[in-house]
Amino acid sequence: MEVRQMSTAFLFNENKVIMMKKDSSRITDTVFWTGLGGHLEADELNSPKRACIREIYEESGIQEEEIEELKLRYILLRIKKEEIRQQFVYFGKTKVLDYINSEEGELHWIDKDKILELRLSKIVSFMMEHYLENPDKNEIFVGTITINHEEQPEIQWAELKDPKIF
Repeated sequence: MEVRQMSTAFLFNENKVIMMKKDSSRITDTVFWTGLGGHLEADELNSPKRACIREIYEESGIQEEEIEELKLRYILLRIKKEEIRQQFVYFGKTKVLDYINSEEGELHWIDKDKILELRLSKIVSFMMEHYLENPDKNEIFVGTITINHEEQPEIQWAELKDPKIF
């Protein structure tokens, strides 16, 4: 089993979030929407936030000093064939409205209330539903996507807490 680690950001400006429209990925051949992000490089494995800041800049031109309150909010887990995919998801703010598109996809500012109308991966859709229902929570949540007894996708949420025991 291989492990793929990724880091993603959802940056807000007022009630809008910058989203990337992608034509395809390793998982799908259809158009979908996501935040800014990508895979961790070997020297970033212990610092997904550093990878996230790098990806934000590479995909939008938004620089670290133009980002406010960038905070880890979710760790998402899934299995895809022979790969465990672990995604660190950060939420933050920016006052920057201008961006530079990259080869990764087209960027758009999307109204927060319209996000769930976009074609998102199922795990990102579950995460955004959770976030929009709990916008003021500061805890880190771990979401594991699985299937239920009816063979339908579902997500299991757990708040990540230090149990303060050995």
